Amino acid sequence: MPLAPRLVAEWEPQTGVMVVWPHADTDWRPLLDQVEPVYVNLTAAMARYETVMVCCRDHAHRDHIESLIGDRVPTPDHIAFAMTAFNDTWIRDYGPLSIARNGSRELLKFAFNGWGRRCDAALDNRVAARLKQQHVFGNTPMTVIDDWVLEGGSIDTDGEGTVLTTVSCLTANNRNLHGGRHNVERRLQRTVGAQRVLWLSHGYLAGDDTDGHIDNLARFCDASTVCHVTCADESDEHFAPLQAMSEQLRGFRRPDNGCYRLIPLPLPRPIHDAGGRRLPASYANFLIINGAVVVPVFDDPADELAMATLQRCFPGRALIPIYARPLIQQAGGLHCAALQVSAGIPLLGA
Repeated sequence: MPLAPRLVAEWEPQTGVMVVWPHADTDWRPLLDQVEPVYVNLTAAMARYETVMVCCRDHAHRDHIESLIGDRVPTPDHIAFAMTAFNDTWIRDYGPLSIARNGSRELLKFAFNGWGRRCDAALDNRVAARLKQQHVFGNTPMTVIDDWVLEGGSIDTDGEGTVLTTVSCLTANNRNLHGGRHNVERRLQRTVGAQRVLWLSHGYLAGDDTDGHIDNLARFCDASTVCHVTCADESDEHFAPLQAMSEQLRGFRRPDNGCYRLIPLPLPRPIHDAGGRRLPASYANFLIINGAVVVPVFDDPADELAMATLQRCFPGRALIPIYARPLIQQAGGLHCAALQVSAGIPLLGA
């Protein structure tokens, strides 16, 4: 009898990371000169540790990206390219997730409907299949679940069968018709091997357009440690919701019934777009890679505290700050912009 699947934790060994590069026909057009340097810095940082698969639209786009990266990457063999059409660049939410089963690795691709039909996502929903057709993942099996919407940024795992998520996102009826907790837990059990689901019903960030992705609020750093966003300013709209979220986290228990080690992260000062909308800046939107953690910073006084705090969470890894203000102009972050691929799954240029 085949073993149940297991969603691989982000801190487990990786073959590499995928990114999708912005171009002028995406929503990044008015901000392209600001956001491309972020992708250059992110790609150069990650390529020091593992392979970066850059998804681009065509050969001219690839040539443009290579000219931007230039000599920033001392190990050119750590950069690979694949070509595919796409609507948006947040591959975390529409790319394939790494699953362990029977001692080997597989990929799992859920349906994606543009964060609850907010955006056109027809091309994004086909990216994983296009990459599979190009043998980017070698012969790794990929299961496509096209009757259930689930975004990668909406769940986090301890790698041991526990899934952390939010009620506001996973039970939203703009994704799945039958989104009650019981139904969601059954689907998570069958697909990613969730033995338990920890539901957060409190906490949000203003400007978030995902209905409350967990990767902006609370993250597993290891199987017994959770870092989470907090707000110290009682006049801030986030103060009470994040206080309630912290209290809920304190009530969660590990599988052995022990308490989680909870590490509070600061909230940067309010950042607004040109229209005055507050943007969802969060230090919880970090990315774990082999030997390092890539951390968003915002040219904010809280940057230093956030870096020091996350170093306590990841004492054996280097911390790499990446200026991320341009990314949050589209309500995303570093974690949203990249998707890790587990060791055991090849990443091959196409």
